[in-house]
Amino acid sequence: MKRFLSSFFILFTTLFFNGCNQSEVIPSLPNVPVNIRLNINNPSNFDLGVIGGWQYVNGGSGGIVVYRLDENTFKSYDRHCTYQPENYCIVAVDSTNFALEDPCSGSRFALSDGSVMNGPASYPLLQYSTTFDGVFVQISN
Repeated sequence: MKRFLSSFFILFTTLFFNGCNQSEVIPSLPNVPVNIRLNINNPSNFDLGVIGGWQYVNGGSGGIVVYRLDENTFKSYDRHCTYQPENYCIVAVDSTNFALEDPCSGSRFALSDGSVMNGPASYPLLQYSTTFDGVFVQISN
């Protein structure tokens, strides 16, 4: 019995941690290399200087939106909507400045984490690795 329980525990933890490490693959969304560095002290990046600020930048499949979540955390997402990506619809920040909206399907995504707020989309926006060293925001995949 002890051997069975230890085997079960090992199997369970292996499956649990492997499931947590796998990222959700968005079907048909182009894999485009991204390596962008933004200086937040540059006047052209003025909007990123404040918490809650956002800015569009060129790159990715449909452009990228960069969002300042807090003093040291930035998030960046591809603007190519994940709902029927073959239609190549581009999300835009809505008038609330808290969500991105797809004009084709009406899907809405949270600017804070890219998650689906309202469908028909079922996948979150593609999020890029984003780091901040106090001056530069580095966006990559």
